[in-house]
Amino acid sequence: MNKEEQYKELLPQLEAIVADEGDEIANMANVAAMLHTTFGFWWTGFYRVVNCQPSASSNQKTNAELVLGPFQGPVACTRIPYSKGVCGTAWERGETVIVPDVHKFKGHIACSSASNSEIVVPVFKGGEVTAVLDIDSKDFGTFDEEDKYWLEKIVKQCFAQ
Repeated sequence: MNKEEQYKELLPQLEAIVADEGDEIANMANVAAMLHTTFGFWWTGFYRVVNCQPSASSNQKTNAELVLGPFQGPVACTRIPYSKGVCGTAWERGETVIVPDVHKFKGHIACSSASNSEIVVPVFKGGEVTAVLDIDSKDFGTFDEEDKYWLEKIVKQCFAQ
């Protein structure tokens, strides 16, 4: 089964598992587990935005950071500042970031030296980023526009936009 077929088969399963569950943390846990199991990624999980207060003088978020949420894989970084690393960059830009070689990404936060490529998809509520879905691979160049399309669709379908 190719990647597109895997995503097409997985999406309705994800929608069904989150449909009757109102707790976002529980839904993040199941989405991370199902993605991780289906694709065998190195690390699959969420970081949640906490303490986010817009600064009066700029777009910077004061006291804001991403805090580790539900995940599958090895131990991870617990807190990531706004605009730092791939996750913080996706949060700041409000768009998916694909990195074929994390070692060439300026400011990459190396939670694991075994990670070589990464994709980070923002989760929106009320027009604001409230979390990011972060997926790492041991292989270089794992993620592409097809992953971006399907992961954005999964995030949109599974978490209220």
